[in-house]
Amino acid sequence: MALKLSQRKQASISDTTGAGFIGMVPNNTGGTQKTRATSGTWYEAMAQAWGEALDRQASVITDLSNQINVAGNDQPSFMVQLTAESQKMSFLANNSSTSNNSVGEALQTLGKKG
Repeated sequence: MALKLSQRKQASISDTTGAGFIGMVPNNTGGTQKTRATSGTWYEAMAQAWGEALDRQASVITDLSNQINVAGNDQPSFMVQLTAESQKMSFLANNSSTSNNSVGEALQTLGKKG
């Protein structure tokens, strides 16, 4: 979610450190939801938010898998849905890794300049 120019000017590093950081993470409905860090840096909050998003998606996949294996719902529609949710998990995992690496490298670069 992109910030408007006026919002970018108002935000500072001190606004995003510690327990007050609020971020946006993907949810299971195709939208996003707010998350709040309990402690630590905004980088830790971002990693925590990605972890929570991945946990939610893993639960969806587990539930679908149980419906197929335990309940015997091995119909093609369940298989297609499980495949789609697995692809979504892959997408989220790749993006979480990329964003964590990119931000980590940026922070490293900033640390070298300081």
